[in-house]
Amino acid sequence: MGFNVYVTRAIPEPGPAILRRACQVVDVNPQDAVLTRAELLQAVAGRHGLVVTGQDRIDREALDAAGDALRAVANYAVGYDNVDLPAMTARGIGFSNTPDVLTEATADLTWALLLSAARRIAEGDRFVRSGRWQGWGPMQMLGLDVAGRTLGIVGAGRIGCAVARRSVGFGMEVLYANRSPRPELERQCGARRTNLDGLLMRSDFVTVHLPLTEQTRHIIGGKELALMKPTAVLVNTSRGPVVDEEALAVALREGRIAAAGLDVFEAEPTVHPELLRLDNIVLVPHLGSATHETRAKMGEVAAGCLVAMLKGECPPQCLNPEVFRGP
Repeated sequence: MGFNVYVTRAIPEPGPAILRRACQVVDVNPQDAVLTRAELLQAVAGRHGLVVTGQDRIDREALDAAGDALRAVANYAVGYDNVDLPAMTARGIGFSNTPDVLTEATADLTWALLLSAARRIAEGDRFVRSGRWQGWGPMQMLGLDVAGRTLGIVGAGRIGCAVARRSVGFGMEVLYANRSPRPELERQCGARRTNLDGLLMRSDFVTVHLPLTEQTRHIIGGKELALMKPTAVLVNTSRGPVVDEEALAVALREGRIAAAGLDVFEAEPTVHPELLRLDNIVLVPHLGSATHETRAKMGEVAAGCLVAMLKGECPPQCLNPEVFRGP
């Protein structure tokens, strides 16, 4: 077929093979780096389809640069705060994301951060590597118990529920704050729904699983951190700006909460400099979906969705199905 497609960042197989079989032209950004704005605007011109990442801002300017040929955009990510979905819909451009396939990997990473922060794993690793360790001591690097404690889930979507399910093996009480009840989660984990303030006050571990919207930006700020226990741990694997990094740095530095673990940041790849100076926070470079299997599946889903939309079909992952409905 005569489709002309651009992929803004190299993705694992089988995604590229799917695109090559269905499209006449498949160009891929040759650099393992985010395109500059100028490069992006030039690269999308005249394309029928795009595979983009969460770091690519696809707004009205980018859509104008692509021109009237553009029919579909596939996001190699679940979150889509990087795109102007209403503008795409108004222009009849289909848009898809990659839900479900990264749920378990991100839930695993959430628990990795929770346990690392609670038991000071990253700090201990640095301590050993520095050569300062002189052997076991009864007061050395004491951390926090996890088993039997209270876990607070902020945002009980796919990933939040997967994180909660993993708590069963730790015998934890589970609280969740969500716009709507999750009866299945309550049956599986004995979870109880509460408001955000109540969750923050009662939880020993708080994990955040929210999309980025104007309503969720800085939803965890100074006021919310002040409600948490001084022995509590905060983990964010959703979107960086849902947590106010400056307020978090103050809370950690002053001991208002015990520790934190972040996989995402407000201005990626920049990290608030104060956080970099603190020992009681674990910082990892957006690894939520970073397993071989998950990233390959994301590419397969994104490529498959793009091809389907270019053919005028509406895949299940399409977020504006009205584009494909008849008049």
